[in-house]
Amino acid sequence: MTESLIWWSIAIYLLIAIGIAIMSRQGPSESMSGYFLGNRQMNGFVSALSYSATTYSAFMMVGLAGLTYAGGVGALGFEIIYFAGVSLVAIFGPKFWAVGKKFGYVTPSEMLGHRYNSKHVAMAVSIASCIFLIPYSAVQLAGVGYLLQGITDGAITFTTGVVLATVIAIFFSYIAGIRSVMWTDSLQAIMMIVASTLVAFLVIQGLGGFGALFDTLATEHPQSLTVPGPGLFSFVTFLGLTIPWFFFSISNPQVSQRLFMPSSLRSMRHMLIGFLVFGFIYTMVSVLWGFSALAAFPSLASADLATPTLLASEFVPPVLGVIVMIGIMAAAVSTIDSIMLTLASMVSRDVYANVKPNVSEKRQLLVGKFVVPVIALMALAFAELQLDLIAVLSVAASSGLVAMVPALIGAFYWKRGTGVGALVSVVGTSAFVLLMYATGNSLLGLPAGVWGIVVASVLFVGVSLMTKPHQASSDAFFTAIAEELGKKRRTTTDQATKEAAA
Repeated sequence: MTESLIWWSIAIYLLIAIGIAIMSRQGPSESMSGYFLGNRQMNGFVSALSYSATTYSAFMMVGLAGLTYAGGVGALGFEIIYFAGVSLVAIFGPKFWAVGKKFGYVTPSEMLGHRYNSKHVAMAVSIASCIFLIPYSAVQLAGVGYLLQGITDGAITFTTGVVLATVIAIFFSYIAGIRSVMWTDSLQAIMMIVASTLVAFLVIQGLGGFGALFDTLATEHPQSLTVPGPGLFSFVTFLGLTIPWFFFSISNPQVSQRLFMPSSLRSMRHMLIGFLVFGFIYTMVSVLWGFSALAAFPSLASADLATPTLLASEFVPPVLGVIVMIGIMAAAVSTIDSIMLTLASMVSRDVYANVKPNVSEKRQLLVGKFVVPVIALMALAFAELQLDLIAVLSVAASSGLVAMVPALIGAFYWKRGTGVGALVSVVGTSAFVLLMYATGNSLLGLPAGVWGIVVASVLFVGVSLMTKPHQASSDAFFTAIAEELGKKRRTTTDQATKEAAA
């Protein structure tokens, strides 16, 4: 796989992706909803592919493969826990969609601020999301850097890969906002799943087939096939990684914001089903990548080099290898795009607009577009630190974002929850998690991933019980859910009756 082949492949991908992004435009987006939510008119197929490309980023083929290389079969269990957590979308998704349609929410933080009648809650959630998601964005950029550096044996430097991914992400975000991101995501998701699955089978065949692969692992790396594995995982470590990951689909705003976008509940249902199929296949492929790299190259300097080393090896034809490389790079860019747009919408909608009341929506949109490259540059600076184990860094970000989980659950299921409780929970837990990571990520032998959800729950429930809820906003919120979902059920029943009569 030559350097010129890689650069030409990137150029061809960019031409195709830019063409798709431009075609996705439907005139200038002059509203926050239009630019950041696609006017809430995304269909199920595009939503499923975009949700998949956004969620399964550089973390999977670089991070999860690396985690499998370093930690063995425990990495599969870790990812399956996340997969189980996607069931939360089936529970919370229709409710997000209902209140988003009723009240015109653009961001999850705006929704929480309105539910608890507190602009300070909206601001706190937005700022905490920036603190924890900028490092997660950096993880995606680092994934591209490691990928290009590993494939070319250093001919393309880590910094070159990081800068390239940053420029592409900013460009796609500006073409048509979330519409261009979602349509390019669709292209990227198809590339990801087809190319990576095909190449995984080629690599395994090159190693002698599934039987030979697992015989090699059982003989030379037996601990990789057992629990707790070769040393990376212990029960406490596993728990600390999986608890934040289980709540990923509702705690990460770049993901939960997608629940406002489908044109209907039917589209949301198609999005979830499509994502689950995609996710299962991609999870198994990524784990097999890690095991294959361990069998073929057992002495890599860094576990995150597992995928780049495989792609540059004799097991993978150069053309297929470069297609997989483009798919991984595109997935990372997709996640960065989504995070940048989500954080930009939160800063403009829930911080700037609350600091300057009555500011026009056009002005909010302008501020949001200004914030996009600022977030990208901050992520780039963080990525240049070149911290190891992408998967662990990804979960570290989610450990902080669990601060929002009790307030989110309470918003839909506990009328007694208060704005003060939500605010103290978010601010207190965010500070607590940051302190834990700054001082060693352990308290009484338990990591931040375990303590985060415990502290957030205790603070939210405890403070809420000591303060008074805003009854009017709570009642309006629950009434909107009942009305919107009831209306949809009545429409579905009427359609079924007509079809039966016909």
